[in-house]
Amino acid sequence: MRDKILYAISLILFCCISACEPKASEEIPVSGVNYMQSKSDLIAGETMAIAYSGFREGQYPDRGAGANNPSRAEILEDLKILIDNEFTLIRLYDSGENAKTTLEIIREERLPIKVLLGIWLDAELSNHEGCPWLTEPISVERLAGNKIRNSEEIERGIDLATTFSDIIIAINIGNEALVSWTDHMVPVDQVIAYVRDVKSRTSQPVTVAENYAWWIESGLPLANELDFIGVHTYPIWEERDTEDGLEYTAENILGVQQALPGKTIAILEAGWATIASEFGPRASEEKQLRYFTDISSWARDTNTTVFFFEAFDEPWKGDPNDPLGAEKHWGLFYVDRSPKLAMQPR
Repeated sequence: MRDKILYAISLILFCCISACEPKASEEIPVSGVNYMQSKSDLIAGETMAIAYSGFREGQYPDRGAGANNPSRAEILEDLKILIDNEFTLIRLYDSGENAKTTLEIIREERLPIKVLLGIWLDAELSNHEGCPWLTEPISVERLAGNKIRNSEEIERGIDLATTFSDIIIAINIGNEALVSWTDHMVPVDQVIAYVRDVKSRTSQPVTVAENYAWWIESGLPLANELDFIGVHTYPIWEERDTEDGLEYTAENILGVQQALPGKTIAILEAGWATIASEFGPRASEEKQLRYFTDISSWARDTNTTVFFFEAFDEPWKGDPNDPLGAEKHWGLFYVDRSPKLAMQPR
């Protein structure tokens, strides 16, 4: 998810899914008519799941310069909040120390939570010409170091998947590492090699998380290696409002299904920001509630697992000089863990 997504995928949208786009007077089907899966396609039998990163004020993950991780008590508090709100399937984004601690707590406390484990991939190509916020090339030395770190991350992920095989129900390799606008690009052939390696040494289903438009245009060779397709879709980044947010999401997923027929699909990110200098009045708690309600119903109707993005606001993300930037404000809960409108009793 990046704030320049519209720039990078607008041409793809016109080229790849315009044939699927109805005229203004037509109703876009949002359940069952053109897109439907079976209940056996659900991850751990769940429709609504949650993307979880537990970083609070002053905390952040390790992206090469070390991490400031939440405490065990803070993680336990988060997990209990999620359980209380009926989220028992969570997505973690890497296989670092924080992920390991989260898995340990789930086991020690016997929490009823299953995990989609992430394996984070750093840049192995310098995408400074495609990424709007990369102002200069990534050095050859750093890219070489990243490749070593990626191999180490693969090993950590395999180790966690083996150690916590009762909790980890699927593995995701990379997060938006293939789209044209990413700052951590990895060649698709290398991602396929990582997928094959992980599949050969683990028992869980394996996927890769990418934007829906990338899957439509370029995804078939990678899709053929995977157990299911991991899709990201963000109507709000593409100047949509809640009046057509669900319809646009359904159109995105239908486009992926038509491009990759016979492949099981899970939405690994879909959400709605509550504050955003980039979106103005299109971002609000009321609109997050509307989109969350709409996509929850659609997920049930179509037997699609949806990881809503995300559990808690994350101040470390985005431009540090823009406290109202969208990257910080996708949570269903504020950073102080108080519930936003979508999580309040109704």
